Amino acid sequence: MSVFAAPEFLDHEQVVFACDDTVGLKAIFAIHSTKKGPALGGCRMWAYESEASALTDVLRLSKAMTYKAVMAGLKLGGGKVVIIADPKRDKTPALLQAMGQAVDRLGGRFIIAEDVGTTVSDTAEFRKTTNHVVGLPEELGGSGDPSPTTAKGCLVGLQACAEHVWKQADLAGARVAIQGLGNVGWNLAQLLNDAGAEIVVCDIHQSAISRAETELGAKVVSPDAIYDVEADVFAPCAMGAILNDETIPRLRARIVGGAANNQLLGLEHADRLQDRGILYAPDYVINAAGMMRVASEKDGFDQGWVDKKISNISGTLLEIFGEASRRSVSTEAASRIIAEERLAH
Repeated sequence: MSVFAAPEFLDHEQVVFACDDTVGLKAIFAIHSTKKGPALGGCRMWAYESEASALTDVLRLSKAMTYKAVMAGLKLGGGKVVIIADPKRDKTPALLQAMGQAVDRLGGRFIIAEDVGTTVSDTAEFRKTTNHVVGLPEELGGSGDPSPTTAKGCLVGLQACAEHVWKQADLAGARVAIQGLGNVGWNLAQLLNDAGAEIVVCDIHQSAISRAETELGAKVVSPDAIYDVEADVFAPCAMGAILNDETIPRLRARIVGGAANNQLLGLEHADRLQDRGILYAPDYVINAAGMMRVASEKDGFDQGWVDKKISNISGTLLEIFGEASRRSVSTEAASRIIAEERLAH
């Protein structure tokens, strides 16, 4: 496994491997950029099939966090950390506290938060060994679970997409296929249901889809069949790299926008979506509201400030769509151009 030769290693400032055999900690930090401030990134705990796949994930995620922060107008950089372990089997308070110690050794260059496989209560364990943590429980002065806020931002983003495509932001009557009913996916499903949308869902957990059927009247399909659903919007809210050569030809939606990180397997897949006339909302723009929420903790949580930031997601996406049209490039390419210009200045 070579770090510098990895295709995903692109201008990263620092990659750190952390280990504590006494508690089973094997982690990889990737700090992509600190040009705008300390790198903020969640801690993903996942049973990766190999160390190489964990490295690929953390490198991709950390660069996306840089773009997420700069496009959200935050004085933060981008980073990520992954723990190679099964969160259902291997997670212990001792392991989480060792993770906090590893963060602390970075001297403030990295701020940790929760992500896939970790929770808000886990950040309380990080806090026992480092001050460089956000997304804390409310009883510890934090802002609590960011998932509802992330979902709210995704809804604002989808309304902007609808405005661009159909010249109206109202999603009432729209059919939305939601891939994944985790914390954010579930909250987004509720918001879309409240907005009058018809929702079709899939998830790997029976309890989640049963709840969606009962409480939201959602139609349920298998995880593989979600790509074939005839819908106005396809909303990826599970894992990344799901937009690829196999799935894009199957999509029957006009808009793709959701909460999952790194939805594109490769940058060329944004071009594939454009070729098919599908509007893609860059994931690190539409799903940035959770980052906005936890970032507010640095100076004292301010809900008004967060709400204002969330409303800006719409304008940012419309700016990207306009730039893509002017340059005749994909929305992903246009977004990266804007992000790199902002980083340079």
